[in-house]
Amino acid sequence: MFTVSSLILLWLLAGPVFGIVGAVVVAALDTYFHWHGWNLSRTWRLGLRGDQRMNKLLRWTLERRGFRTLHARTVPGHGVADQILVGPGGVWLVHNEAWHPEAEIAPHGGRLFIDGRTKTALVKGLREAAGTTARLLSERTGREVEVTPVLAVHGGRLARSPFLADGIVFATPLRLVRWIGAHPTAELTAEQVEEIARAGVHMLPISGRTMEAA
Repeated sequence: MFTVSSLILLWLLAGPVFGIVGAVVVAALDTYFHWHGWNLSRTWRLGLRGDQRMNKLLRWTLERRGFRTLHARTVPGHGVADQILVGPGGVWLVHNEAWHPEAEIAPHGGRLFIDGRTKTALVKGLREAAGTTARLLSERTGREVEVTPVLAVHGGRLARSPFLADGIVFATPLRLVRWIGAHPTAELTAEQVEEIARAGVHMLPISGRTMEAA
């Protein structure tokens, strides 16, 4: 409607040629701003379903290589972990996060910066959640279990992918999966993977419910 009105107005003021050219320009700008708005809102849609997207990716990649995934597990005192990933190469706490599509995500001096600002609360929370998860799994299994925090970035502009900042690896989902597969932190047998996964089911409940041992 706006384009038609522009065409009529320009036609009357400047003649048919300028009217058509002007209408094309207006239509192009209108399309761009609609696309730009949709692209911005896409970040938040990705943020809402980032964990589901990662679940599917893990199902088609690492889970076919003997990894087990515990979804949406409550870490006491630290909220919900999107995924606890247990595999032959170790244990990872996976967090999914979305930022503005134009947000600059980069490491500086070993620390994470988003648009020039640090994210102290975020990285501190992830490290502490991983530490608590490691303690609970170690207590349940009777063996020392190390848990590595990682973050899958859904949206934003990464300086490079992956990169390490504040002791946490940041990467786009597919590159993060590849990084996990290529950087083991332990050597676990299939039996040990199952033992740790069962410990996670027992010690890390879903929605605050106490889970019985499998």
